[in-house]
Amino acid sequence: MNWNELLRLPTTLLVILTGVVLLLALAQLLAARQHVRNRRHLAATGHSLLLVVCLLAAALLGGMAMSLRGYRFLSEEEPVVQIDSRILSPQRWALTLTWPDGDTRNMMLAGDDFQVDAIVLKWKLPAMLAGLPPLYRLDRISGRYDDASQETTAPRTVIDFSRAGAGDLLDLKKQMPSWFPEVDTLFGSGAFLPLVDGGHYSVSLMRTGALVARPDDATAQRIGQPLGG
Repeated sequence: MNWNELLRLPTTLLVILTGVVLLLALAQLLAARQHVRNRRHLAATGHSLLLVVCLLAAALLGGMAMSLRGYRFLSEEEPVVQIDSRILSPQRWALTLTWPDGDTRNMMLAGDDFQVDAIVLKWKLPAMLAGLPPLYRLDRISGRYDDASQETTAPRTVIDFSRAGAGDLLDLKKQMPSWFPEVDTLFGSGAFLPLVDGGHYSVSLMRTGALVARPDDATAQRIGQPLGG
């Protein structure tokens, strides 16, 4: 990742701002101590008040950075994850997930299809006009049965990606909506596709917030084959 990409991440910018504010708080602390030594109590009080303001601002910025951890900018179409499937037994699959940064994760899934869900954050119009793009984070992957009746009787697989930070925006927006006035909406988006042995799938997210799953050509041909073909 180059510096331009790094500086596009909202978490990085918030961390940088938190550091700057903490430096300002340190400067106010040193100035207040100096004025106390010189018995300039009024000036010391002023710097002490600025110190408190800086600390509160740093706490707010740091909290926002933690809540945004796990979110990514959403461009016209953002690659989310690659999925490779291998059959173990009927309706039992081994999946390998590969993220754009190269991280991988192996998991077992029950069902006929996989379903990937994401949480998408959209900003209000002023922020959008300023060029602030939507954000997203992966939420979970689950197994899905073609027969709806199996959903209530067959084993279910739901795997949490657990990539949100402490005090996630979804929870904070529900608990303290007035703290995030520029957030227009937080909503879920999902996509699913049939699983085939040796399948390879690409999952991406559109700027509109729609999650899209696509098989490669060989996988698409296998999906299109009749049962037993």
